[in-house]
Amino acid sequence: MRNFIEAMREAGKVVDYKEPVSTVYDAPKIASSTDDMVFFHDLDGMGRGVMNVTASRSSLAIALGIPEREVVHRLAEKDYTGTTTDGGSLTMQAPTLTDLPVMKHYPLDAGRYLTSAVVYSAYGGVENASIHRMLVIDDNHLAARIVEGRHTHNLLQQAISEGESLPVAITIGTHPAVTFASCTRVPEGREMGYAAELLGGEMPLFECPNGIRVPDAEIVLEGYMGGETTDEGPFVDITGTYDPVRQGPVITLTGMHTKKDPIYHGILPGGNEHKILMGMPYEPKIFRAVAGVTRVRNVVLTTGGAGYLHAVIQVRKSTQGDAKNAIMAAFAAHTSLKHVVVIDEDIDPFDMEDVEYAVATRVRADRDVMIIEGVRGSSLDPCRTGDGMNVKMGIDATMVMGEEEKFIRAGWD
Repeated sequence: MRNFIEAMREAGKVVDYKEPVSTVYDAPKIASSTDDMVFFHDLDGMGRGVMNVTASRSSLAIALGIPEREVVHRLAEKDYTGTTTDGGSLTMQAPTLTDLPVMKHYPLDAGRYLTSAVVYSAYGGVENASIHRMLVIDDNHLAARIVEGRHTHNLLQQAISEGESLPVAITIGTHPAVTFASCTRVPEGREMGYAAELLGGEMPLFECPNGIRVPDAEIVLEGYMGGETTDEGPFVDITGTYDPVRQGPVITLTGMHTKKDPIYHGILPGGNEHKILMGMPYEPKIFRAVAGVTRVRNVVLTTGGAGYLHAVIQVRKSTQGDAKNAIMAAFAAHTSLKHVVVIDEDIDPFDMEDVEYAVATRVRADRDVMIIEGVRGSSLDPCRTGDGMNVKMGIDATMVMGEEEKFIRAGWD
């Protein structure tokens, strides 16, 4: 990550804060005011940290070494076949989470959360890497949000069914290519192969005492996850609204490894880096799907659509039905999509004002708007209520689903 920080400095995209900054609200507030990388040299006297590592498409393009407007095209060509090499073993000391500048981001958060941490696990010969938010309980315990049905959850359930715990390792402060790969749905066990491919073809992995392999990172934690659960949440998710309290598995840490004077990486929940990492990994998948039905030129999951719910797809239309075919392909590729806009080649998919112009001047709703009823949608959508969409928007910036669940928009006021 340090090499990437220097590349961002050369590009003039780093803002330095030399004075002390609080990890409770203040650092997140500062990060919310810019998309440039923010480098904090003193976080509550506990060390250095960065936020907004890839809070813009241009920053991610620098990380991947790909021109910004070619990112989706290039990523759509990847096949997750990079090579990982043996980097040796890591030594560990006793974990002390309270010595790290872990942040509390919003007033209703349950506590301090790790937000950029990649969780590595392995069981039955299968390795996995994915990002999970984790609430700090004490020096050596975390409560994790593990989404049901995803790879980490499946490995955990397999280990529990065998009467065992799942060994895990956690990295904070990796190269953005590793973080991006860990956010991407790839064939089982190929996250690090994809990261290696993004970094040029080869990448070393280092073995923790519990057998889990990790890439280079500022901070490495190791431990185990079993059947013990505890309350996790509230926490602000990608739509900027608070997730409810859930039961999450407890991770017991057994070791910690840090670089000298480590640089902590925090992602602002609901901020643009969160949206980039949630949405952009789906753009190549949508690109490939739409390419199967028409000539696709580009795909953008928009920031205004929480980086996840709205897509703009640029095509070269051959027949009148191409746009609807593209919409159906996009929904199939990314089932959490809510709205899709298909545009011609003369409209810039990266310019939302240009996209709005196309909607205003080229769309007749009776002819051009297609509504698909009864589909699942995304559980992250605050106005989703089962199969219905019974929503009321109040002037206090809350959303009510039916008359029961309130979704509160996050803020510091």
